[in-house]
Amino acid sequence: MGTRILTVEDDERIRQAVKLALEDEGWTVTEAATGEAAMESFRAEAFDVVLIDIQLPGIDGFDVCRSIRRTSDVPVIMVTARDDTHDVVAGLEAGADDYLTKPFAPKELSARIRALLRRARSPEQGELERIKVGDLEISPDEGLVLKDDIELQLTKTEFKLLVELSSQPGKVFSREVLLERVWGYDYFGDGRLVDVHIRRLRMKVESDPASPRYVVTSRGLGYKLQP
Repeated sequence: MGTRILTVEDDERIRQAVKLALEDEGWTVTEAATGEAAMESFRAEAFDVVLIDIQLPGIDGFDVCRSIRRTSDVPVIMVTARDDTHDVVAGLEAGADDYLTKPFAPKELSARIRALLRRARSPEQGELERIKVGDLEISPDEGLVLKDDIELQLTKTEFKLLVELSSQPGKVFSREVLLERVWGYDYFGDGRLVDVHIRRLRMKVESDPASPRYVVTSRGLGYKLQP
């Protein structure tokens, strides 16, 4: 089955432009003009990527993303009309994997979707044995993280981020390196993607996220998994 994308946008002109750009890539596009319509489509069909505008009539983009995240780890890209840190962070905190600011070039949108699809479909590379760090047990080949023998519910992005950090415990990874290895981005990444996902990851793996034991910040340098 080909790639299926759900695009949620209330502006018909933008929605049609996005649809045409994505169909030019050979992808199948389902449109929704409201959050309610998006959720109905999401329950009825399986999608590979969901593109959600933040400003929607009725249920807004944040709530649509949260609703999707309760049942699925499908890659989600949030779209905002302004490069506002609050909107960006709120969208990522709602569970989005990435964001785009309007206006955006169709090539940039396609490149980001391809990067997310590659990450979602590619098996983990390199060391596939289970990694034990304190009371955390990470199994890259199974997509599994245990803490005190209890499975943690991580999104694909959070899991990929933890696996990357755990590949070399104690090594500091810069935001730029994590953007390249986790998101597959080189020239168009934003360090806020890393910071927010690190914060979300800590909420799940740390007993006290405010004083992390495992996912530690090296000020001015990046992040590491403390052995």
